[in-house]
Amino acid sequence: MRRVIHLSDLHFGRTDPAIIEPLIAQIHELQPDLVVVSGDLTQRARSSQFRQARQFLDALPTPQLVVPGNHDVPLFNVAARLLQPLRKYKRHITPDLQPLYVDDEIAVVGINTARSLTIQDGRVNDRQIELARRELAAVGDHLVKIIVTHHPFDLPPGPQHHGLVGQALPAMRAFALCGADLLLAGHVHASSAVSSAARYRIAGYSALVVQAGTATSTRGRGEANSFNVLQIEAHQIVVHRLGWRAEERAFGLDASQTFVQRGSEWFEQLADGQIATDP
Repeated sequence: MRRVIHLSDLHFGRTDPAIIEPLIAQIHELQPDLVVVSGDLTQRARSSQFRQARQFLDALPTPQLVVPGNHDVPLFNVAARLLQPLRKYKRHITPDLQPLYVDDEIAVVGINTARSLTIQDGRVNDRQIELARRELAAVGDHLVKIIVTHHPFDLPPGPQHHGLVGQALPAMRAFALCGADLLLAGHVHASSAVSSAARYRIAGYSALVVQAGTATSTRGRGEANSFNVLQIEAHQIVVHRLGWRAEERAFGLDASQTFVQRGSEWFEQLADGQIATDP
């Protein structure tokens, strides 16, 4: 079993300072096998904000897998936005825009969905899709295969203020070919965990799609600061959402969902032990 911490939308430059140290301490207590950060490390891609994000990452356990978000691209510096959109991200965080982590139980591929020509939307291109497909196809099918992006492949229920990542359908078809099990993302500042079957009708295949809320930002959009703890093993993934308790200065368990795999499809396991088969 692997324990993965899933953080997203840190937004250094607009964080709640009361959260930072308790979050770091709690993640250490959880002893994760991997820490994933699915983008938007900064609020406005300023050097000072990237330095704060770097300091935060350095305080967390390793290994880590990090991808950028749209807020990590300069907004007001048009020349930098168009010519070197992720220069500061690569300098302070990592030069690797499609990171890969593999151990004896999981294989994780990160994909950069941030783009310079759009303010908040993102997309994947054919080259990125094919590289991810090849990397996941090359590892054994006994591994749980995970994709990390900033922009989502599905959206939480309720009013929508964002769209799906561009090229979502061709990407999902490629992920079906390589047997991707789990898609992690952020961007919408709302938590959810659902099967992909309701949105993508791909015969004999569905993945688990997990969104993380914002871990540290004051831009909560109606949901308390939160992060996900995933317990991952072959054919079963448990998603725990931990929400901030200001009065306790700690994160507490808000919800848990268990998903099981049947063939190449993932289903939620209900409280009575049955599985939810209807998308």
